[in-house]
Amino acid sequence: MVNMVLKRSVLMVGMLFGLLVITFFISHVTPGDPAALAAGPDATSEMIDQIRKERGFDKSIPEQFFIYTTGILRGDLGTSIHTTREVFDDIITYFPATFELVLFSITLSILIGIPLGVISAVQQNSWIDNCIRILSSSGVGLPMFWLGLMLQLYFGLELGWFPLGGRLDLMTDPPTTLTGMYTLDALLTFEFAVFFEALHHLILPSIALCFPALASIIRVNRAEMLETLNQDYITNAKAQGISATRIVYLYALKNAMLPSLALIGLRFGWMLGGTVLIETVFDWPGLGLYTVQAATASDFEPVIAATLVLGAWFMIVNFVIDLLYGWLDPRIAQKA
Repeated sequence: MVNMVLKRSVLMVGMLFGLLVITFFISHVTPGDPAALAAGPDATSEMIDQIRKERGFDKSIPEQFFIYTTGILRGDLGTSIHTTREVFDDIITYFPATFELVLFSITLSILIGIPLGVISAVQQNSWIDNCIRILSSSGVGLPMFWLGLMLQLYFGLELGWFPLGGRLDLMTDPPTTLTGMYTLDALLTFEFAVFFEALHHLILPSIALCFPALASIIRVNRAEMLETLNQDYITNAKAQGISATRIVYLYALKNAMLPSLALIGLRFGWMLGGTVLIETVFDWPGLGLYTVQAATASDFEPVIAATLVLGAWFMIVNFVIDLLYGWLDPRIAQKA
């Protein structure tokens, strides 16, 4: 297990550096002059040249990459052009909103997807199985942004059950900031009215974001459960008179969860990178929306920093999944 942790850690560092290289060079060969954008529409050519020199845009791309990389090692992610703030401060501000949305969405996917996959496998070819399979097929095919718009139109505009966007109502003050996640901060500070309001705002975007992951988890878990339930040791357990519930949830589900864990890790990472559409549809002030605004303004440094943060979280989640793999099946840790 220790060897596996060391190897995965070295691999994560190498992958992050590769991600930095790719993102930096792609962002710096796209059309646009960030110095002109930073100077404003009324700036003279002398002012633009001055800003270009101050920010190092007049240097070659390899020199800019070296300067930026050494800055990252010192904890300096640069300054945003469109917010005029330190990128690190912007990341701290916007990331908790994205993380809260993704965490709530993946939790919904797991709590609903795993039981539905088990039920679908146990009730194979029944009407329950057919309904669950239709649900999973729909989740794979429906685009997230379209589903989000439909949820807004029906449950927000038509029925008025849920708000159309934002993290809180306009007249509600955010809870005392501890983590940046409104639901958790409201619970920790005993602001229960704010907690339920924040939860109310979370429901529609979380459903839209979790639906593809939910469908994938159902499909994979169902397939693995069907294969596991046909194994010899399951037949032996049935012959010994062990209850069906114990066989399904204690013996079969543990082995069937290995591929599901890998999928959950991948889906969590995809959710972090795929919140751009959902945050735009629901006006969710998170890292995805911040990155889109920076990209449209040719503001390179926030785009690079956000990509690194999301990439790092994706790798961390998969690293944890690898550790869980080793815990559930020690043979995997021995091979690593």
